[in-house]
Formats: sequence, structure tokens, C-alpha cells
Amino acid sequence: MGRLEPADSWRSSNTGGSRLQPRRPRPQARAGPAHQLSSAPPLRPSARAPSHLDAPAQDGAPAEAMRVLVRRGWGPRPVGGGPGARPSPQWRALAGLGASPGGEDGRGVRVREKPPWRVLFFGTDRFAREALRALHAARENKEEELIENLEVVTVPSPSPKGLPVKQYAVQSQLPVYEWPDVGSGEYDVGVVASFGRLLSEALILKFPYGMLNVHPSCLPRWRGPAPIIHTVLHGDTITGVTIMQIRPKRFDVGPIIKQETVPVPPKSTAKELEAMLSRLGADMLISVLKNLPESLSNGRQQPTEGVTHAPKISAGTSCIKWEEQTSEQIFRLYRAIGNIIPLQTLWMDNTIKLLDLVEVNSSILTDPKLTGQPVIPGSVIYHKQSQILLVRCKDGWIGVRSVMLKKTLTATDFYNGYLHSWYQKDSEAQPSQCRFQTLRLPTKKKQGKKNCCYATVH
Repeated sequence: MGRLEPADSWRSSNTGGSRLQPRRPRPQARAGPAHQLSSAPPLRPSARAPSHLDAPAQDGAPAEAMRVLVRRGWGPRPVGGGPGARPSPQWRALAGLGASPGGEDGRGVRVREKPPWRVLFFGTDRFAREALRALHAARENKEEELIENLEVVTVPSPSPKGLPVKQYAVQSQLPVYEWPDVGSGEYDVGVVASFGRLLSEALILKFPYGMLNVHPSCLPRWRGPAPIIHTVLHGDTITGVTIMQIRPKRFDVGPIIKQETVPVPPKSTAKELEAMLSRLGADMLISVLKNLPESLSNGRQQPTEGVTHAPKISAGTSCIKWEEQTSEQIFRLYRAIGNIIPLQTLWMDNTIKLLDLVEVNSSILTDPKLTGQPVIPGSVIYHKQSQILLVRCKDGWIGVRSVMLKKTLTATDFYNGYLHSWYQKDSEAQPSQCRFQTLRLPTKKKQGKKNCCYATVH
């Protein structure tokens, strides 16, 4: 297999059937060892990356016949042992490119029937790091012979140390490439976990067994880049991990290769849930790779019912809507994104961040200040005995231990600096006048991209 090139480097040829062959690669600096990344400038994506579907046929082969042959591979067809399914539906057999166990992948490269596999891993964060750790351990296990070669692709980071996946790869002396550089080796399968970049069809088709995605939800529920956050945000009681095949042009819709469900621990944060699911996903990935051809042949299409989407979380999501959200919804929001984006609100036209939220003890709720008169959502009262701020929401109260207003303040500091002086100026002031108000941030328009497949980020 030649060097993996971007989508615009492909041409078609009728030599030996409908094989896809790369053009002569353009000169490009190859990435060095793990501790010395390539200094080559990043590839510039074109406005529309040409696909091999657009390439003209060579040597007089009818172009339309070629298009029909390739398209047939991506149409609806049974996956597994149903009527019309192929005996061994490997990735390229599914794609209509003629691959079969022990055969060729359409480019003259022999497809391995069994391990050890050559793996190219794509990932970024802590969830992905656990999958990479499992792959690395399997490669180091010489007795099992599951992984022969393991290389890593990650994305640039402002931090000199890089993202968790890069840090682990460097420490483990694995070859590391920074996107869009994807190395020059020959690989059997690609593995994606929390990569967060669009993958071209040409790249996906370079792998004889395609690309597997480790996705932390029970697909088709929570398709998209933030499944764990939305699991916590919506109060799901059951979640899981899905190993699926990545398909071009659409995201999180490919065949399910393996899926396991687990209960969501009560009041768990997204960070805690991520740690649990990352271990489960890593174990499932190794299980699939041990029987990769059989696992692919037993894949099943995703159900058409129960589809939900998990879009990226924006800063606007962190703005509490006191009049609309219940205390339970606010606590879910805090557990879902509090470690990423602090919850925000307005105090006297200034943005204030709520850093440490706590549930309010039932004994506190009997205080006459809270029950003696109607209170407007957003109203703030300092409870001296517990040293917390009590904030009214749609249906009850939440507690706040610390905030950030220019600097970090405890609830007592905030009371002494702001609430106490308010009451001193006007002893007749009602709690309803000391209010947090909803902060509304401007929204940004999204721009879509075509002819690509999206790998989730969590």
C-alpha cells in the first residue's frame, strides 16, 4: 500500500477491474519519530475534495459503468446472514470493490485473513487514550499476536504537550502524525475514537477492512460529537458503547459491529461516565479485532427508530434560564458540562460564573425567608448556617458554594461584597430584587461540509 493521500490524489483504471490506484505522490516531508513530528506544512483542503466517483475511466472503459459499479456498493443491502448477503462481506466487498479474505483489495494489495493487524489510530482526548492504551498493550503482547504495527494520527493543540492521545503516543514511542498527515505505511484497519475531524471517502477506502469507530452511546441514540454530555444532560438511565463501521458522507450511521449497554450511575458527571465508558469501549475494541472478519460479517444495520442527535455544546448552553429550568435540569446541566464550561448568569449586568453547585438540604427549605412569600426565579439569598447562596429556579432552589465575578469568591465573600451592602442601602429591599438574570449570548451560524464522514468527539 502506498502513502495515504488526500481525496484529490485518486484516479481510476480498468486494469484488473475497477481498482483504485493512487497517482504518483507529491513530494512531502514524512513525519519523523514520535518525539519529532513532521515539519511539513499542512495540506490545504480544496473547496470540494474530488472523489474517485468523479474520476474518468481510463483505457476506454465506460465512465457510467464504473460509477454504477461503485455506487452499488453503498446502496442498501443486508448486512450479516440475511437473504442477499454475501458469504464474507468484508469492507471492500460491501463497497463493491472486490475484496475478500485472502484476496486483493482492488489495488493489488493482498488482504490479510487473520491477525496480527496493522492499525492506524485516530484520536484526541481521554476517551480515545484508553482505546489507544488497549491497542498498545495488545501490540506489546507478543504471545497473542493481535497487533503487528500501531501508528497514531492526532490533531494540533495549542498546548506544547499536545492532547492526551499525543502525550500517550509520545511516551510509548509510537509514530505520531498530525492531521492532515496520516503517515505512509500499509494498514489493515483504521480505528477512530473522539477524533473530531471530517474523514474523506478516499481515506476510508484505503483500509482493506475499513475504519471502526468507538462511539460512547447505544446507537442510534445520540449520534454526533457529544454523546456522553447529552446522556447526562437528558437524565438517561441506560447508556453503552457501540463499535461501528464508518461510512462515507454520513456520520454515525454505519453498521453496528458490537454494542453493549450499562446503567448510568445516579448523579454521575460526564467526566465520570467518560472514564467508565472508555474502559468498556477499549475492551470491546480488542474483542472485535480478535475476530475482525467474522465481526464485520455479522454486523447489523442501525434501527430507523429511536434516532437522537448529540450536537456540540456551545457557550450558550451554559447560560442558566431561571424561569424555564427546574432544579433537576440545572443540576444535570452542571454534571454534564460543569467541568468544561462553568454555568453562567447575570448579576447587575455583569457576567457571573457559578463554580460549585450543591443540592439544598430539606431542612434549609423550611426557612421562613424561603416559604413566607412568593419569590421570583433568579432571586438570591445567603444562608449563613450552611454558608451557601440559595438561588430560586422554576420549581425550587439550588445551592452555590462559590462564584467567579472578576475573581473567585466564596458564597460568604459574595454576600459580604454584594448582597450585604445591598441590604444596608435599602433595609426594605426584598429578596426578589437581588436576582440573577438569564445571560443570552449571540449565536454563530454553522457552515456544513460535503463528501466527508464525521468522526465523533465527546
